[in-house]
Amino acid sequence: MFSGTPIVRRKSRQIMVGNVPVGGDAPISVQSMTNTSTADVAATVAQINRIQAAGADIVRVSVPSMAEAEAFGEIRRLVDVPLVADIHFDHHIALRVADLGVDCLRINPGNISKESRLREVIAKARDLNIPIRIGVNAGSLGKDLLRKYSEPTAEAMVESAMRNVDLLDKYDFQDFKVSVKASDIFMAVSAYRDLATRIEQPLHLGITEAGGLRSGTVKSAIGLGALLLDGIGDTVRISLAADPAEEAKVAWDMLRSLRLRSKGINFIACPSCSRQNFDVISTVNELENRLEDITVPMDVSIIGCIVNGPGEAKESDFGLTGGTPANLVYLDGVPEHKIGNENLVDELESQIRAKAAAKEAQLAHEAEQIIAKG
Repeated sequence: MFSGTPIVRRKSRQIMVGNVPVGGDAPISVQSMTNTSTADVAATVAQINRIQAAGADIVRVSVPSMAEAEAFGEIRRLVDVPLVADIHFDHHIALRVADLGVDCLRINPGNISKESRLREVIAKARDLNIPIRIGVNAGSLGKDLLRKYSEPTAEAMVESAMRNVDLLDKYDFQDFKVSVKASDIFMAVSAYRDLATRIEQPLHLGITEAGGLRSGTVKSAIGLGALLLDGIGDTVRISLAADPAEEAKVAWDMLRSLRLRSKGINFIACPSCSRQNFDVISTVNELENRLEDITVPMDVSIIGCIVNGPGEAKESDFGLTGGTPANLVYLDGVPEHKIGNENLVDELESQIRAKAAAKEAQLAHEAEQIIAKG
């Protein structure tokens, strides 16, 4: 399953957000954003750690005031994941967090529009080798664009983005990425497709204000899935009215399904029917929760009967096919042993962890051999 993707990605310039490469041939990075009060350093650090544990490569933190800028500096010292500072209205905050070690500055051209202010931010970013994200949002376009287009449109978002791209070009600053987010899928997809033909810099994807965990996941999967299938996108955030850690998990599931990232377990499971020989739904849900910490790429198939079970198991690292009187476990596509329904989840967790450890050791050995040959 993890043999590669048929998607041909758009060629983009690579920038560095802390130690994470974005664009070029780098893997698509996963982002999320804290929703704690930035002034509450302990709560924000704890949430960043949870977001990172859920799989985020980069975390964004809102910095609405100078007091929170100072708190950001302390947060920066206490975590090791790259941090993006979200800046609106006051460019002095961007200048301050740059001095405090921010890894990327997100500025909104809809509310920091004076060239003199942006020029100061650009100069500071250049001096400290900090990339910038131009973050255009349909909900906060400049007043002149709203007068020109009457309402938020894809064209208005792209024009807003390009004004700032041109300004960065004017001052010969090329280490930036751009987002053109809207809550409307069609508007966002149209804007990203247009922008992808105009610039070489990385694109940060998102359907903004997508909704709750279920509805927002669906909207994001449709919109971002369309763009990712086109090869567009270098870093993603799933914007959900939910625990920020869930955003990272959904992003990983999306990238795994497109074979663009391969960290962790890819579960293949049937929806279940009256043929099932064990409770597939509860088994899969429990295994997903218990095995979130596994990072080695693995395909695990959990199928309730023998109709599709053997076929899926033969293509998986670990497979379970329901059967009577006992279910059949496959390892690397080969029938290996039978297992009953008593303590099924506990047994499966133990055996999947053992398989994951063996695969991790195998991959490490193969990597050592490649290094030795090199």
